[in-house]
Amino acid sequence: MARSGVRIDPAGRTHVDAAINDWMQNVLGDAILRDAKDFVPKRTSRLHDSLRAEVQNKVLRVGSLDCDYAASVELGSFQPVIKAKYKKALFWEGADHPVKAVYNHRTKPYPYLRPALFQRRTA
Repeated sequence: MARSGVRIDPAGRTHVDAAINDWMQNVLGDAILRDAKDFVPKRTSRLHDSLRAEVQNKVLRVGSLDCDYAASVELGSFQPVIKAKYKKALFWEGADHPVKAVYNHRTKPYPYLRPALFQRRTA
């Protein structure tokens, strides 16, 4: 009676992980990044130019690292009142007089990452 068996190459997992990382970066990451760059508001193009996609350990990240207002554009912001923290009043060049508080307005959200992520994709 013949014996049969399967030999598993120990380097196989490394090859599979590398293939998954490559697919996530070059296929999925590039597609999501391209759509995000299409959807992002381009007032100054700073946010558009700062968008990146990277893969590490089978985790894909798409977004901006150096644009501090990226989340405010995606989600909107709301800070109803700005108050002086260290002094008794706020003053800026061009203001008529110091004020105790400034009433801020809400900025509308302009989603660009979520629509790019939720696009239906086929291989």
